[in-house]
Amino acid sequence: MIELYKGGAWVLDGRDVIPDGGPLELKKRGLALSREEGRKGTISYGILKAHNSSGDEKNLRIKFDAIASHDITYVGIIQTARASGMESFPLPYVLTNCHNSLCAVGGTINADDHAFALSAAKKYGGIYVPPHLAVIHSYMRETAAGCGKMILGSDSHTRYGALGTMAVGEGGGELAKQLLGRTYDLPCPPVVAVILKGAPRKGVGPHDVALSLIGAVFKNGYVKNKVVEFLGDGIENLPVDFRNGIDVMTTETTCWSSIWKTDDKVREYLELRGRGDDYRKLAPAGAAYYDGLVSVDLDAVEPVIALPFHPSNVYTIRELKANAKDIFAETEKECLKAVGVPGLTMNLAEKIRGGGIYVEQGIIAGCSGGSFENIMAAAGILDGKSTGSGIFSLSVYPESQPTMLELVRNGAAAKLLSAGAVIREAFCGPCFGAGDVPANGDFSIRHTTRNFPNREGSKPNEGQIAEVALMDARSIAATAANGGRLTAATEIDYDSGPGGAKFFFDRGIYEKRVYRGKPHPETELVFGPNIKDWPPIPPLPENLVIKIAGFITDPVTTTDELIPSGETSSYRSNPLRLAEFTLSRKDPLYVKRAKEIQALEADLRKGKPDGEAANILNAARAAPGCGGLDISEIGIGSAIYARKPGDGSAREQAASCQRVLGAWANLALEYATKRYRSNLINWGILPFIVEDESSLAPGCCVFFPGIRKALLDGAGAVRGYVIAGEGKTAREFSAREFSAHLGELTGAERRILADGCLINYYRALRHTA
Repeated sequence: MIELYKGGAWVLDGRDVIPDGGPLELKKRGLALSREEGRKGTISYGILKAHNSSGDEKNLRIKFDAIASHDITYVGIIQTARASGMESFPLPYVLTNCHNSLCAVGGTINADDHAFALSAAKKYGGIYVPPHLAVIHSYMRETAAGCGKMILGSDSHTRYGALGTMAVGEGGGELAKQLLGRTYDLPCPPVVAVILKGAPRKGVGPHDVALSLIGAVFKNGYVKNKVVEFLGDGIENLPVDFRNGIDVMTTETTCWSSIWKTDDKVREYLELRGRGDDYRKLAPAGAAYYDGLVSVDLDAVEPVIALPFHPSNVYTIRELKANAKDIFAETEKECLKAVGVPGLTMNLAEKIRGGGIYVEQGIIAGCSGGSFENIMAAAGILDGKSTGSGIFSLSVYPESQPTMLELVRNGAAAKLLSAGAVIREAFCGPCFGAGDVPANGDFSIRHTTRNFPNREGSKPNEGQIAEVALMDARSIAATAANGGRLTAATEIDYDSGPGGAKFFFDRGIYEKRVYRGKPHPETELVFGPNIKDWPPIPPLPENLVIKIAGFITDPVTTTDELIPSGETSSYRSNPLRLAEFTLSRKDPLYVKRAKEIQALEADLRKGKPDGEAANILNAARAAPGCGGLDISEIGIGSAIYARKPGDGSAREQAASCQRVLGAWANLALEYATKRYRSNLINWGILPFIVEDESSLAPGCCVFFPGIRKALLDGAGAVRGYVIAGEGKTAREFSAREFSAHLGELTGAERRILADGCLINYYRALRHTA
């Protein structure tokens, strides 16, 4: 079904594959290209080249065509850019309201953010999409994506590759750079081809293909930080909505971005939305070289289910039903290990009853599930059926009001409502725990983007846990038609497809409600009481002591674990208030420890430290060559150690919350995503890589003498000393040498780290201009 090539490969005419090492075949066809020349034949190369301002094909400095944020991220981004000297939005900036649009938590504070965004759109010249109108990625697909464009979004699922747009999800700092007229800098990424062959059979949907692909490439890192380029004759057999549904899930493969070849179906999609001029045919050159290749036989894809707690934990539904007891037992074991809460139990085995597997909830929602064709397929399956009067419930969230309007006009909404489903507004809540939170112990099947721990809204530290599995809308509807008995859509007979109904895009919905305007500098920003400025952040000291406040040995640490989603979202405009939630679900004592370390730094700054601060200072001075260090040349901050942090969301708060609590570093064996590492850098947190964790322990202190000079001098490896640990204080401990690596850093990134954060960096540039 899915084959991963061990090396690179040539693709001829966008479909024929020649594995790397087949130069004879190339010669037979009259081709004498080097790999480097072949790489220039990819679709990705052409788009990146057109947006690169560096003049260096290996080290890119990208300027995007547009940027987008939602109401969990835009306040912090605008506050950062504003503090850095921004006077207007220099490119189209779309501000959507699809995450904190249910104003049920925290009083007025969510709606206060919306008022702030509208005032910012008026002041700086932006595009404001009111609550309930569209989820961020659907709006961008409908109104902004176009062939050959590049779009940057402050949401990890910023993916519009099926429409010929190379889109990237990053932390807020990278969007702030674009607002300040700067660039997005990275080495030119490798490109991996995904060759689609054949056609999916009836009952197989985009989530089945996407989850199968994630299951094949996530754990081995096959496409990590690369571009995935979709090619092959199989694309012609997929409607654009189907392609979008696969594309948006490429985020979960850990690739950097995605792009697809385009055709007349993409042209029709754009023309229907009044944007025919945004179409152009994208295809690789006659011979293009790829750094890897994935072959997908669409005919062989089966309905699948991604069990808790990751989209890569994929089984076919057929396989799960045949081996439910064993698979559930292993899943429970891994899940409870990942959550790490003593005494917590799961009850997946209880879902096996009468020879079937029963679930309590179904959700079809958002940028992955809420598309027109997914919901039409669900309506076709449920037409004349009933979801039953038992515990099972089904909620459907159309991706936008234009989609909702069509479902009402063509009768699909009536079919769903008549079957017992509930239709809700365009809202991303089910993807991050702010909508349809299941009961404790419930098993929920969802056509949404993620099923990480707690992402459905439960709080394991308080004895709550629910299980979310990802499935395609078609199989969710089939399960609903059977009253919650897990059923693959291939097991039933139904009207396949949209039933002849054509989608008509009503632009008037957006024309009546979306604000688009030129800058009006005289406009006053509207600040609710929860919207706070970033607190002052100091520059990196000459010499640094870090004390480990959080020590995590899980194989992967998600951004949801670093800063939880759900109920915390309402406080994302208040840096200090939000910071109180840092690591609350993984390490509830982290905030207390970080604040204690902040107090040590405060003692040091008083000039006459005593107690632990004095002991740390003396231990640092006892390191080789450091005896004469003045107290003013040493700083103390906290750090987190995690083996592989940063999988998941792009939100910068995973880093900024650590920073406002006094963090100076992360130490890791590797970073799960580029976007998390970028967030660390933009918030002045040193992204150390260590080869061995055995020298580290909870509460240990590491002293890095001359760290500021080493950073600015371009050092990669840095030398430090472990000066406290193993249950001993700094007074009792014998220092031992320790080494870490900063990884690849641009000159600007080194300066940002030295200045303490992006805001300080741009402030310094203004003062020296």
